[in-house]
Amino acid sequence: MTDTVFALATPPGQGAIAILRLSGPATDQALSALGAPDLKPRLAALRILRHGGVILDQALVLRFPGPNSYTGEDCAELHLHGGRAVIDAVSTALIDLGLRPADPGEFTRRAFENSRMDLAQAEAVADLIDAETSAQAAQALGQLDGALSQTYAGFRRDLLTALALVEAEIDFPDEDVPDHLALSAGPVLDRLTADLNGALADADRGRRVREGYHIVLIGETNAGKSALFNALVEREAAIVTPIAGTTRDVLDADLVIGGYAVTLSDTAGLRESQDLVEAEGVRRARARASTADLRLWVRAPGDPEGDAADFARPDDVTVWTKADLSPASGEGIAVSAVTGAGLRHLHDALAARLARDLSGADFPVVTRERHRRRVSEAVAMVQAARSHLATAPELAGDDLRRAADALGRVTGAVGVEEILGEVFSTFCIGK
Repeated sequence: MTDTVFALATPPGQGAIAILRLSGPATDQALSALGAPDLKPRLAALRILRHGGVILDQALVLRFPGPNSYTGEDCAELHLHGGRAVIDAVSTALIDLGLRPADPGEFTRRAFENSRMDLAQAEAVADLIDAETSAQAAQALGQLDGALSQTYAGFRRDLLTALALVEAEIDFPDEDVPDHLALSAGPVLDRLTADLNGALADADRGRRVREGYHIVLIGETNAGKSALFNALVEREAAIVTPIAGTTRDVLDADLVIGGYAVTLSDTAGLRESQDLVEAEGVRRARARASTADLRLWVRAPGDPEGDAADFARPDDVTVWTKADLSPASGEGIAVSAVTGAGLRHLHDALAARLARDLSGADFPVVTRERHRRRVSEAVAMVQAARSHLATAPELAGDDLRRAADALGRVTGAVGVEEILGEVFSTFCIGK
């Protein structure tokens, strides 16, 4: 990186303070030109910023010399008053001084390219910025602290151990080395395959923490799904009437339960209908429910079992509605959207289910689709190498190098220019 960039690091719009970040070799020159020369590192100083003889603002200025900065380059922060006119004037001055606006994620990309963090940690920065729940923040902080990177480093160490044994047999066939040395890599590869398959089996946990856990309400018409939906989201999001088939489409709402992000979906009542609109709503309800992480089978006491009973699964949670009118007709959680009775019990039951499904003793090794693809590639290569150990160690060695490359692409331990755009394009501008 030879150019110097700047970007607003605080949300756009009017506020008390706006922070402009600078990074690059011309940072100190730009500070001096604005009237803030000779600043002590990491010590805030109050300065009058000027450009072209015009006062721009009275600001707090901080200087972070490289390599001990976020990006590894010379950096600075201008803590300005948050009016749009001030921000625009200082930004224009920086452009006049030869700086350019940063691209999305460019500060963190520079940190990666200057070895201030690896690729998995860079992704954690974006996740932490986007975190809306304590669980999302905890997962992002663990990844930022290196938990994911350390796990992948362990996988690659096992690969290199196996590769060393294979290469020793290939490179020193006439030397005093044990016979069939490549075969001794078998137990290492078996253990590694089990670890990688375990990571893939746990992949949904990391994804659901990041993206949200999906709960879908299913049931007959007039079972009280929409009333329960409104009660859980604590607002009148869905239309509730006594007319069967009022809900015709899937209605989503985001909420937090037990510290986890949840998307709750209200759906059309499940029944056969000659009405084309209602029939399409039922089709969408079935499609959405088929991909849910958890389904609440909403039932009204005394109602006969219909299409919803055929669609229900054993792990669905049964919720009996209208508890203020009639007692529950079977096992499940009884609630009343009118009086609020049972809603706390349902909320606690959902929180317990989320904790069971999403928490774990170990840090999730796969938190993004990109990770899952690379781990799947590595598993295939390790299994191929295992099959070649006895007959073709040269092929096994090639397979293991390809597996190491796949795992290295998760943390950026290998040259991965082609994936940097995919990772950093999702960042906000100021990061």
